[in-house]
Amino acid sequence: MKVLILGAGAVGLSLAARLSDYCDVHAVCRQRHADAIAERGLVLTGLWGEGTHHFSASEEVPAGERYDYIFITSKALATRAICEQFADVIKDTETVSLQNGIGNEEIIAGYTDRVIGGTIITGFEWRGDARVHVSVVGGPMKLGRFPDGPDQKVEALVALVEQAGVPVEGSDHIKGDLWAKTLYNSSLNPLGALMNVPYGKLLHPMPWGIIEHVVREAYAVMDREGVRVPWKTADDYLAYLHDVQVPSTAEHHASMLQDIMHGHLTEIDFMNGEIAARARKYELDAPYNDCITRLMHFRESLLEQ
Repeated sequence: MKVLILGAGAVGLSLAARLSDYCDVHAVCRQRHADAIAERGLVLTGLWGEGTHHFSASEEVPAGERYDYIFITSKALATRAICEQFADVIKDTETVSLQNGIGNEEIIAGYTDRVIGGTIITGFEWRGDARVHVSVVGGPMKLGRFPDGPDQKVEALVALVEQAGVPVEGSDHIKGDLWAKTLYNSSLNPLGALMNVPYGKLLHPMPWGIIEHVVREAYAVMDREGVRVPWKTADDYLAYLHDVQVPSTAEHHASMLQDIMHGHLTEIDFMNGEIAARARKYELDAPYNDCITRLMHFRESLLEQ
C-alpha cells in the first residue's frame, strides 16, 4: 500500500514515521525536515513510541507516482492551496483530512469525490528538525467516510493505522466527530489565546458566560445540519466541558496563542468563524462566535505592525 502525506508538519511526519514500517510512505514537508530525515531519519519519542524512522520526504510529490491514500495534515488555512497545488495527484484518490475545524472536507470534495474525514486529539511537540515528541493522547484517531458511514476503503485504512500502533477507530458519523472536537476547540482555544490564560482560568464566571453562548450557537447550527454528537443538548455538553474536559486540560495553553506568539495566522475561520458563517446561511444569530472571530482577526492584524 502507498500513502502520501501532504502538509506534513509534526502530525504528518509522526504519522509517516509510524506507517513507514508497514507501507510505502512519502511525506511532503519543509526542506529542512526532509534533509534531516534523509540524513538520519525522523526521531520520534513519547506516547507513540521511541525510535528513528526512515521514509521518503521532500517538498514535492515524486513525478508519476499514484497513491492508495492521501492524508492532508496541514493547518486548515492551507487546505485549498494544497488541493490546488496537488490537484492532479488528489483527483480520484482516497483523501483524508486530519486537520482542525469545520470545512476542510468540503474543500477537498471539490478535488476528489473520495473524501475521508478524520480527527486526532494528540499533542505533538517539535524537539528540533525532524524530531517530534508525542506528549498527550486524548483519545483514538477517528476515521470515517465524509459525511457519514464506514466502508471497505475506510476499514482498510483503519486496519493499517492500527497495525502501525496508532490508537484509531472507524466512525459511522465522522461529521459528528468533527463537530464534537470543534465544540471543544471553539469554546476554549480563542478565548485562551485572546486572554493569554490556560484553559482552567476560563471556568471563571465571566469567560464561562461567553462559552455558554458559543456552544448554544453551535448547537443551533448542528441542529439544522442534522449533526449528532454524544451530548444531546448544549447544557449536556457544557456540563461535560466544565466538569471533565477543562479540568483534564486545565494547564494547557491554546494552540492559537502559540500561533500568535510565533507570528502566525490562526485557524479561527474554521472554528468560530465557520460556526458564524453557517449560522448566517440558516438565518440564525451567532453574535458571540462572530465577535470572537472578529477579535481574533484584530489580534492577527497586530502581527503586521
